Amino acid sequence: MKSIAWTKYGPPEVLKLKEIEKPIPKDDEGLIKVIATTVTAGDCEMRRLDFPLYLSFPMRIYIGFFKPKRIRVIGQELAGEIVEVGKDVKSLKVGDQVFGTTGFKFGAYAEYICLPEKSKDMSGPLTHKPTNMSFEEAAAVPTGGLEVLHFLRKGNIKRGEKILINGAGGSIGSFGVQLAKYFGAEVTAVDSAEKLEMLGSIGADHVIDYAQEDFTEKENTYDVIFDVIGKSSFSGSLRSLGENGRYLIANPNLIKIIRALLNGGKGNKKIVTETTIQKTEDLQFLKELIEVGKLKTIIDRKYPMEEIVEAHRYVETGEKIGNVIITP
Repeated sequence: MKSIAWTKYGPPEVLKLKEIEKPIPKDDEGLIKVIATTVTAGDCEMRRLDFPLYLSFPMRIYIGFFKPKRIRVIGQELAGEIVEVGKDVKSLKVGDQVFGTTGFKFGAYAEYICLPEKSKDMSGPLTHKPTNMSFEEAAAVPTGGLEVLHFLRKGNIKRGEKILINGAGGSIGSFGVQLAKYFGAEVTAVDSAEKLEMLGSIGADHVIDYAQEDFTEKENTYDVIFDVIGKSSFSGSLRSLGENGRYLIANPNLIKIIRALLNGGKGNKKIVTETTIQKTEDLQFLKELIEVGKLKTIIDRKYPMEEIVEAHRYVETGEKIGNVIITP
């Protein structure tokens, strides 16, 4: 079967189209024909192993210090069809259309992948695909949608509150705008000028071009600031929070984590910098929202697997609007 081999840590060119053996499902797994997967900023960071030292060092120990050995195919979310099931699988059958994440197993950049019926160890959740979405649309939901749902719940977002989402135009942020609106918030979305029209179309009440305005220097205050990309000013964001405000940082560097720990017990403002726990019931919740028309996927570009290098190059520009899809 076709796959994209992760040959070393580095630029997009380290990804190579390669034939590998088709996997065989274990007793508790389903064999999935991958019909669509995605390229996210997280995939690019993984490919480069471009993380803070406190993360990259243990990851090198696990994956391979000088080049990837334990994980040879990346890709973290997918939609596809069950073509075989293990003898202990109960909730999935051949022909079922599914979507989900691979968790830390990765491996979605391939024609087929085996995933357990129930999330376990390092694998992510898997469930039936929304009936009103294409495979391409569904593939882009799990990682970004679950990340947003986790943080908005941690931020205890309430109806009528004001939330600012920094980096709102990508895969995570575009779901963030829609879910915040679903929870009844007034949403201000911050990103580049090219993404503002899209953000307004999915429900943002206010938009800010970060190249023209720094939201931390304005007088507006918010109940919640959700920094998807981890680049907002820490002190400026705290100043921009109202009483009992919550500062949610999805991609913090080490300095922000330390500052969050040092500031965590001070005042009435809450800082959240934690890893998302992906749960099957949360993915099913997103599926239900999709099927009643409360959540949709924004797709920027689609690439065949053979053009994975070009797809990674594009995502690394930071210019993608919503999601980039790969079709094996």
